[in-house]
Amino acid sequence: MNKAVIAMSGGVDSSVAAALMLQQGFECIGITLKLFSGGSRCCSLEDVNDARAAANHLGMPHYILNFTGPFQAEVIDRFVKIYQDGATPNPCIDCNRSIKFDALLLRTRQIDFDCLVTGHYARIEKDKASGRYLLKKSVDQKKDQSYVLYCLTQEQLGRTCFPLGPFTKNRVREIAAGLELGNARKRESQDICFVPDGDYGAFIERYTGRKAAEGDIIDLEGKILGRHRGLIRYTIGQRRGVGVACNRPLYVKAKSLARNTLTLGPEESLYSKTLFAGGLNLIACASIEKPLRVKVKTRYLQHEQWAVAEQTGPDTLRVDFDEAQRAITPGQAAVLYDGETVVGGGTITASS
Repeated sequence: MNKAVIAMSGGVDSSVAAALMLQQGFECIGITLKLFSGGSRCCSLEDVNDARAAANHLGMPHYILNFTGPFQAEVIDRFVKIYQDGATPNPCIDCNRSIKFDALLLRTRQIDFDCLVTGHYARIEKDKASGRYLLKKSVDQKKDQSYVLYCLTQEQLGRTCFPLGPFTKNRVREIAAGLELGNARKRESQDICFVPDGDYGAFIERYTGRKAAEGDIIDLEGKILGRHRGLIRYTIGQRRGVGVACNRPLYVKAKSLARNTLTLGPEESLYSKTLFAGGLNLIACASIEKPLRVKVKTRYLQHEQWAVAEQTGPDTLRVDFDEAQRAITPGQAAVLYDGETVVGGGTITASS
């Protein structure tokens, strides 16, 4: 009998993922990760209890693993550093890369289980021609999470299972209700788990014990428009909360760490046709040998846009869009798609 570790968050998705694996005849155990303590919506006692209740209801063992150390080092510290460096991180990608599909997958292998199962909405298929594992979009396009999974390696994909990939969210809730799972109608959070109030600047100040330095807000010509409350509180394309009154809408165009200035500009100044990315991870191929026609997402909720991608180094990428894109933001991921298949992606470093 195959054996599967189910990463259980306490939500309906991971609970149904567990049920589906049990129905396929797998021997399953549920593992809930304690990642963060102190005002977080994740790892709460309610979530742990919901995960344990679901596991008990399904007749499988449940365990809690303390991963607070790795989570702090690989996700929170990185989140803080990237904001302090002037970019805008995506901690969900870092959590997938370093915690769920690295540390937890390693633990899965150490206890001699065959695969790690999560409630992500995506699909994994093996391409017979190339022998490579492919990451594909979920059937439910509104819930598709392939964007935050682009960082997975061939080895990780080969030991991972996403049983919810063929289902819609509504169908998952129906399955949960049919199984009489207590979390069938549980609401899901859209916030970063360790910053539940969404105030990233205040979190970073509390976490570091240092108040962010105020500085000048300037326009594209260098004219001073006001004062900002610390560059960590702003991201490219932001309008609300900037605190400058003007006779036309102004948006965050750029941040200068050297001068500690926040540059604002009109909507049209936010558009770029080219981005550069590092930390390249390719899934569908070992390398991009020549300019490749693909669709690209630069944000989780963005619609894919036509572009040409060119690999410029061992782990670097250039993407030229057919049409200029709004607020391409350093620190976010650029993910390449060929139809439903994720070609790969990297972290945006600059745009022009």
